[in-house]
Amino acid sequence: MKGLSSGLLVLAGLVVLLVGGSLAEAGPAWSATDEEGVREAVLDYVEGIYDVEPDRIERSVHPTLRKVGYMRQQDGSWGSTPMTYQQLHTLASRWNADGHLAADAPKQIDVLDVLDQTASAKLVADWGVDYFHLARIDGRWQIMNVIWQTPPRQP
Repeated sequence: MKGLSSGLLVLAGLVVLLVGGSLAEAGPAWSATDEEGVREAVLDYVEGIYDVEPDRIERSVHPTLRKVGYMRQQDGSWGSTPMTYQQLHTLASRWNADGHLAADAPKQIDVLDVLDQTASAKLVADWGVDYFHLARIDGRWQIMNVIWQTPPRQP
């Protein structure tokens, strides 16, 4: 790339701006198909729990899942809780079995970034805010990591 002063280049799915011979990211250039695949994986996750459908967890979450949550304790401190894939699957089979969840419970999904093989997303749900790392496995987006917390304190 020696001798290039400026211009645009598409590299690994990103639009890259060449500035003074160096690469500078100009913004994501992911496809609508990939974005929809990421969104559907996160939707399977949240609706699998909301609608008591653990088969949707099977479809969207990789068995090697690493998940940790942070919850406000009664004394105001934060406690953390790790969760395995199997624990999530079990949770999805019973969390809303009694129908306690409101029909309009939040499930706002924001796809934050999509590359060729990895992606990240954010979910605002009834229990708080989840951040996801996903990977394309055999052509399908699957959730690999989740970090979440209960709703932040309101000022």
